[in-house]
Amino acid sequence: MAAPAQAPGAVVLIRPDHFRPNELTRVDNAFQSLPAGPDAAGVAARARDEVTRLAEVLEAAGVVVHLFDDHAHDRPDSVFPNNWLSTHPDGRVALYPMFAANRRSERRADVVQLLQDRYRVTQVVDFSDMERDGLFLESTGAMVLDHQERVAYVSRSHRAHPQALARFCGTFGYEALLFDTADAEGRAVYHTNVLMSVGSAVALVGLGMISTPADRARVVDRLGATGRDVVELSEHQVREFAGNAIELTGRDGPVLALSARAAASLTPAQRRRIEATTQLLPVAVPTVELAGGSVRCMIAGVHLAPRAADLTRLPLFGALPDPVRVPVAP
Repeated sequence: MAAPAQAPGAVVLIRPDHFRPNELTRVDNAFQSLPAGPDAAGVAARARDEVTRLAEVLEAAGVVVHLFDDHAHDRPDSVFPNNWLSTHPDGRVALYPMFAANRRSERRADVVQLLQDRYRVTQVVDFSDMERDGLFLESTGAMVLDHQERVAYVSRSHRAHPQALARFCGTFGYEALLFDTADAEGRAVYHTNVLMSVGSAVALVGLGMISTPADRARVVDRLGATGRDVVELSEHQVREFAGNAIELTGRDGPVLALSARAAASLTPAQRRRIEATTQLLPVAVPTVELAGGSVRCMIAGVHLAPRAADLTRLPLFGALPDPVRVPVAP
């Protein structure tokens, strides 16, 4: 049986050898922090181990994991493939324009080739040419997609240019629901997916960080109209990455993958509401979280139909080639 549109049963993970918090993304990522001490090699090794552990936990839950290694020294954020890649139930794959120049080589032809080999891919749509015009849209970081209702929830930021968003929505047939956000210091939230998570039955949203009552009402009403239980997160919980979660389909049903830090920030009442429909699946990723993203940022969901019904659950280890542009299919 196919996984629900909102909860993929397969994912792509990137395991980097040279992780570090990216100096070029600190300009607008208030969730980012510096490692304690000068041990860069130790930080990178711990991040690599955290990706390995995430892959193990997901596979144990019955999620198909395609795991690629990144040996490059100049891609500090490659652990976050969901910013350059999205896949869609209609068979299309999209590549995106990235805000930080040192992230643009994260787009990998071997990842796209794996998807084409294992899944029914009908078209690869490449939006990355918009980088030349300074128009950025960092995929499912900038957009939280409701695949069931075809709504793109988007916090305005440097990472989500309205023109790029309009091009995505026009191409893929999504309605854009844009809103402004601000933290306690007045800074916009850099990626929508740290603020909110939309699952099949439950949505987690940092409503207090949406700037205006009108926008908050629009988000709640749009989610509520789908029958979802909208669980409000505090700003503290958002900063603990409770909004940076993703629903996946495991062997025994839906699971909500999130960090151990995020899960610990939830109240007992919030946990009960989530667990009424979805099993919590926490994984500790404290080193990766130094870069300003958490478990959801680490996962690129595969919303594609497999070519074979008995798709293997073994992870795929891919060597990193030189960056290659994947052309838009005709």
